[in-house]
Amino acid sequence: MEYRPLGQTDLNVSALCLGTMTWGEQNDAPEAFAQIDRAKAYGINFIDTAEMYPVPPRAETYSKTEQIIGEYFKQRGDRADWILASKIAGPGNGITHIRDGQLKHNREHIVAALDASLKRLQTDWIDLYQLHWPERPTNFFGQLGYNHQDSDSTPIEDILDALDEQVKAGKIRHIGLSNETPWGTMKFLQAAERRGMSRVVSIQNPYNLLNRSFEVGLAEVAIREQCGLLAYSPLAFGMLTGKYENGARPDNARLTLFSRFARYNSPETVAACSRYVALAREHGLDPAQMALAFVTSRPFVTSNIIGATSLEHLEANLASSELTLSDAVLEGIEAIHKAQPNPAP
Repeated sequence: MEYRPLGQTDLNVSALCLGTMTWGEQNDAPEAFAQIDRAKAYGINFIDTAEMYPVPPRAETYSKTEQIIGEYFKQRGDRADWILASKIAGPGNGITHIRDGQLKHNREHIVAALDASLKRLQTDWIDLYQLHWPERPTNFFGQLGYNHQDSDSTPIEDILDALDEQVKAGKIRHIGLSNETPWGTMKFLQAAERRGMSRVVSIQNPYNLLNRSFEVGLAEVAIREQCGLLAYSPLAFGMLTGKYENGARPDNARLTLFSRFARYNSPETVAACSRYVALAREHGLDPAQMALAFVTSRPFVTSNIIGATSLEHLEANLASSELTLSDAVLEGIEAIHKAQPNPAP
């Protein structure tokens, strides 16, 4: 397993990160424990979760994922072996069951969310604490164009103040962003430099063969500012595995179970996906491993967040770290991307 610096910190994280958003919904605690054990044995030292998980967010399952991870730490006693990341939820996204639906990134909410996560995770600290998505209205979750809206969202400087207080208190080690824009990322970085406060070390955004929008403005920020990408949805909710080809809807698969994820069902997405799957098979590659290897190999990626609902799928995803894509495969990927760019942003 390759290990990469997390921003400008002294932490080195595995190039693959274990994603957890199915735990408590599609996976129970024993299955989650088995995934963690296998990932650790393979060399993964980085695990990512969120107070909102599992996905899709529901009041009935709220915070179950963190509870499962906390119970794992309690039983295994290996908390110190892991670089643990979690997130505070933002407003909107149909969430009314967290803090009465009045979600903010102000001091009060950050303290409340963080303390609750620490309790559930049964730990004294979180290594990377992230803003799950911006409080201010901006373009994320599939929206490419920016339409300005005035709002009373918490100023970035105030958010950074509140997070920096938690770093100094020892509850979190580092801070990160998620679903953020180039403007937002730079404002956080500039405020930290100007005021001598904790610096953002990563940005967790979607990135896969069907959505390479990160490359447009954020890739340069990630490299020049040493604020690398933690890539989520590298398989586009399984579309890039090939299991949904020809309209198939396997039992218990995410897109079969949850109609919420329509961004991966457009005709353009289905067509592009079929071309990527065909390219992989033309070169004798597993489509999922090709898609994952591409993401992991990008110079602006710090870690690629993989998730699975079975040990079989996890094993295949882990093995993608050993795959180096040939020039012919990379040229084929670029040709498809040029013809059908970002069909599922």
